[in-house]
Amino acid sequence: MDISSTPPASPDAQSLSGAAPATAEPAVIRREDYQPYPWRVPETHLDFALGLERTAVTSTLVIERNEDTAPASEIRLQGDGLEPLGVRLDGQEINDWRMEGSDLIVPLSGDAHELSIDTSIDPSANTKLEGLYASNGMLCTQCEAEGFRRITFFPDRPDVLSTYSVRMSGSKEAFPILLCNGNMVAQGEGEDGAHWAEWHDPWPKPSYLFALVAGDLVANSSTFTTMTGREVALNVWVRAEDLGRTDHALRSLEHSMKWDEEVFGREYDLDLYNIVAVSDFNMGAMENKGLNVFNTKYVLADPETATDADFDAIEGVIAHEYFHNWSGNRITCRDWFQLSLKEGFTVLRDQLFSQDMRGEAVKRIEDVRILRLAQFPEDAGPLAHPIRPDSYREISNFYTATIYNKGAEVIRMMRTLAGVEAFRKGTDVYFDRHDGEAATCEDFVCSIEDGTGLDLTQFRLWYRQAGTPKITVALDHSGDTATLKLTQEVPNTPGQGDKSPMPIPLKIALFDRASGTHSGEELIVLDQAEQSFAFTGHAEKPVLSINRGFTAPVVIERDVSREDLMLLARCDDDAFARYEAMQELSVAHLVAASAGQLSEGDRVSGEQGLVEAFRSILSDPALDDAMRSELLMLPTGSYLFEQMANAYVRADPGAITRERRALKALLAAQLMDPLLAHYERCAAVDEHSEGARGARKMKSHCLELIAAGDSDKAAPLASEQYDTARNMTDRQGALSVLTGLETPLRTAALLDFYNRFKDNALVIDKWFSLQALSRHPQVIEHVKALAQHRDFNLKNPNRARALYMAFAGNPSAFHADDGEGYRIIADFILALDPINPQTAARFVSPLGKWKRIEEGRSALMKAELERIAGADLSRDTFEQVTRSLEG
Repeated sequence: MDISSTPPASPDAQSLSGAAPATAEPAVIRREDYQPYPWRVPETHLDFALGLERTAVTSTLVIERNEDTAPASEIRLQGDGLEPLGVRLDGQEINDWRMEGSDLIVPLSGDAHELSIDTSIDPSANTKLEGLYASNGMLCTQCEAEGFRRITFFPDRPDVLSTYSVRMSGSKEAFPILLCNGNMVAQGEGEDGAHWAEWHDPWPKPSYLFALVAGDLVANSSTFTTMTGREVALNVWVRAEDLGRTDHALRSLEHSMKWDEEVFGREYDLDLYNIVAVSDFNMGAMENKGLNVFNTKYVLADPETATDADFDAIEGVIAHEYFHNWSGNRITCRDWFQLSLKEGFTVLRDQLFSQDMRGEAVKRIEDVRILRLAQFPEDAGPLAHPIRPDSYREISNFYTATIYNKGAEVIRMMRTLAGVEAFRKGTDVYFDRHDGEAATCEDFVCSIEDGTGLDLTQFRLWYRQAGTPKITVALDHSGDTATLKLTQEVPNTPGQGDKSPMPIPLKIALFDRASGTHSGEELIVLDQAEQSFAFTGHAEKPVLSINRGFTAPVVIERDVSREDLMLLARCDDDAFARYEAMQELSVAHLVAASAGQLSEGDRVSGEQGLVEAFRSILSDPALDDAMRSELLMLPTGSYLFEQMANAYVRADPGAITRERRALKALLAAQLMDPLLAHYERCAAVDEHSEGARGARKMKSHCLELIAAGDSDKAAPLASEQYDTARNMTDRQGALSVLTGLETPLRTAALLDFYNRFKDNALVIDKWFSLQALSRHPQVIEHVKALAQHRDFNLKNPNRARALYMAFAGNPSAFHADDGEGYRIIADFILALDPINPQTAARFVSPLGKWKRIEEGRSALMKAELERIAGADLSRDTFEQVTRSLEG
């Protein structure tokens, strides 16, 4: 699936987070307390009588004593908001069960039993969107991590694997399509307009992978023939009006299945693969065995309503959930502390897939940018945790960039150290050895060791230690020898100090200053606190290109001249390293300027150096437009904030915004002619040609820069681009520029966009986001007005994120001098938390930077956190707020 007191040690220690009421301080769940469940549940039978306002559920569990654990005289089943309406043991009604908090406890005297439980739930009242809930007249489920306990009482933990047989019945008019995991084995008509279907999933799975969907749906269907010749039926289920926007999702699924066979040797294992698009969904998608439930955002697309980036995201998320069939479903997690076992590995797999589909260079830059924007701040803040955490209060809070993105980078480092072919051997060992098991991160590392011959003893520190390593670099030269001196420091993080050095693979190249070439790339491994590497054959001091391809998720600190960076920006043959040189040039100038550390002379020379660097990118005929656009991007305000906080302890977002805007305006003013020339060239590219995607990206980026330098010149250009756009990429690019300008053309375009797409929820999400992200001076008032708009719906996660997550990512608005931006987000969290705690908790982290921001804003930000903390909070939000305040 794009989380105090210590609980008593018990067989259910890993699942006790469900027992604490929201008003009490939640218990801390610790990895060291894990104990296997004392009972096995080889078979689970579920019977649903479906209704939007009342669904009756009967669960029948076949239970066997787990011989590998200490004997237990009772079974503990987790529930959340449930009351047992009937409990039967081996066919007989019993009354000696009891409730402990939310859990159902049933005495068991024998070694094997059949336990049946009746419950009733109201899906229409389930605003948390966990368990079984109603969405626009249909029923669907979301059970990861602990949603199944909201459907029926069950050992709701990932190490209890069971085969599921499910019968569903309900109104054929309301629910003409009945879907579940596995394969349909029977269906028929009932009385009074009802019908039923029975499904069986032959593969044992944990409860979090259970899925059910019932509604009025139609399918875009195809078939896929596996590498052993089996035919698999593929369906993408949506509402009838959305069917025309599902072709890309279906093609992406077919490409994913083929790629996984070719690259990892993994074949699909059922006769049917269903995807269902749901408009109310907390996450991006869910990999339920054979029945993936997706946010509509990651299924529906056509050129008129989706940007090129939307198409890419759909392809990546479809692949991610499909790849989970092996890295997550066939092999799942022993406990939730092992979450990165499935998520980190699967993120790496979807990244590699996307690289193969649309090119490695730009995709790698995009992945690193996401890591730096989302995960690096997490590692540097109060919510820092290792990729295999040691404890949690609410597991939903650990679906983080650290678990996913850093987890992927850690496994990518293993691949770099081993080589592609050896890494494949290691993953084959993992899949073969642990198929059908609930495994651990240690199981994965051992498999890679056995398959590759690597000794990963020290490498395991990456799983235990939080924090982004800082590598200090110095390059000395004497005679014909260049000596690279490296030191590493893993910073202290909450609960962790005195870190040990970790093995860090770094690809490097040494460039000759005269020719701008190098004699070859080398892989070095820094595994000590301090280490030196000597390279002979260099009569003159070379220019160092380091961490090429971003081989390690680290921060590089080095004293490098502007001239050396400009050489790398012109000549480096590694796409990421070239991008990094451009970023370093900009970061060095903007951080120093924002901190008031530039003399007037240094400011002028720095600006002119950047102008020339950007000019060289604009004039390089060898660059394609997609890569050129990446090289011309200034570092984001958020990334500059982190760099300034690292260098000066506290960052000033107001100064960062002013300096970044000033530099952008200067670059645009001095490079206006080539920017206009590129804009006109890209506008003339045939939208169906091979280079059209890159041209669209470059065109919109040029327009953004032109607007920064001359808004009067940009406004009519943007308006014309908007009016003549034949795809959403061009239309959105134009509108994003217009929303930041004070011009009547802005109002006209926003009104047209709304009226044109008012019946398309995903496009109206864009309408909300573009206004919340704009640099318009009245953006705060605009956001307040949008929150009262008739189309704003607090209960829909997509719409809530579209407005408020976008606003929190707008540095000039969120960090308003008077703290109004912080108040808006705090008010939003307090309003959403009683409705949807999981989504509300994800908005806390922007307020968690109060110790890293300048003192005036720090006090305002902390005051809002304290105001939130004073409310009656859910477990999800309580944990995030208290950890943020503790710092």
